Amino acid sequence: MALLPLLVLVVSIVRTVVAVAVVVLAIVFLLDWLVRTRRINPFHPAARAIRRFAEPLIAPVERRILRAGGSPTSASIWALVGTVFIGIVVISGLDFLIQGYVALVLALASGPLGLFVLLLQLTFDVLRLAVIIVVIVSWLPISPFSRWVRWAFAITEPILRPLREIVPRIAMFDITPIVAYFLLGILEWAILRMVGM
Repeated sequence: MALLPLLVLVVSIVRTVVAVAVVVLAIVFLLDWLVRTRRINPFHPAARAIRRFAEPLIAPVERRILRAGGSPTSASIWALVGTVFIGIVVISGLDFLIQGYVALVLALASGPLGLFVLLLQLTFDVLRLAVIIVVIVSWLPISPFSRWVRWAFAITEPILRPLREIVPRIAMFDITPIVAYFLLGILEWAILRMVGM
């Protein structure tokens, strides 16, 4: 626990830097979108300065969009969405590390039962994260066989497959992942109650 104040300080500094960077990039990408859609005159010196600064950041996104058959004017919006998403992931990851450190210290101080509870909670957290990843991947043009997300499909499919036979589709939406997410929470709560936590 002696490291906790230092970790909290480092995380708060990194959090602030990430938040400021996301806000600055969001403003740049929004201005670039305004220039690309000609809401700001693209020949104005300020528009040229915006494009000069934003172009190296947006170029990789624009190439991917063009390869997928999209419009180059949407590159700024996708870059903005990606920046916000990455910022949320970084800040959430830092919070997860702090909470994990505190939980590990408390679990080790509580003995074998505390360690069991920590491992149980981590298992359910990973399962819920996998369910969220499966949902996000279903919205995006990402293959479920991609090495980045294959693990999520591998561990959620044994849960989702039987549920798909029970839970009806609502119009064209498969709500099975939502049901699975809540069932995992209920199951975790029930097991923790059984062990007396």
